[in-house]
Amino acid sequence: MRSRSLLWSFNYAIEGIVYALRTQRNMRLHMIAAALVLTAAVVLDVTRLEMVALLFAIGFVLFTELVNTAIESAVDLSVQSFDPRAKVAKDVAAGGVLISSVIAVAVGYVIFFDRAGDFVAEGFTVVVRSPVHLTVIALGLTALAVLTLKAFIREGTFLRGGWPSGHAALATGAAAAVGYATRNSSAAVLALFIAALVAQSRVESGTHTIPQVLSGALVGFLITTAIFQVFFV
Repeated sequence: MRSRSLLWSFNYAIEGIVYALRTQRNMRLHMIAAALVLTAAVVLDVTRLEMVALLFAIGFVLFTELVNTAIESAVDLSVQSFDPRAKVAKDVAAGGVLISSVIAVAVGYVIFFDRAGDFVAEGFTVVVRSPVHLTVIALGLTALAVLTLKAFIREGTFLRGGWPSGHAALATGAAAAVGYATRNSSAAVLALFIAALVAQSRVESGTHTIPQVLSGALVGFLITTAIFQVFFV
């Protein structure tokens, strides 16, 4: 009975994690971010101690998100109408997630910044500096590709909805062009951060889903990269 009880405890725990992944968008985002961070850690060859710090940071974020989900469910179960104390409970739980996320970002910054800068700088040696008109051509072809894909899929308009996200495609294409043209890792990171904000705003507004903005970002990045490699040797 004891071993069976332990087995069922693991089963319930896994069910809780699966429930959070199915119902909580932020939990899914945290999981995707964790996968990307761990992949980057392997590619950039972080030390064992740095990997431990990353694992603790990731686990801390996921733990606070699970606690936040549990608190929200318990509050919704016990309160049928608006209650200021229920709002406080939810806000405090969300604040815990925010703090853990900020700490995780700080850990990632300390570990990855220098490595990422060197990695991006080496990547820029493959793509040669381009004149300004190539950026215009790349963005024009990106816009044309988005229009073509949306016409083929027959979903949404160029400015709203559908596959892929035109805003994310153009923003990411522009960010890639900034990086290739300046050969500056800091400028590239800032440009990509702005592109990420554009993509996030499309998801937050409900205009696009996460796969739609990711596909748009991929289209913009690939077309811009191809233009800079093919037409400026």
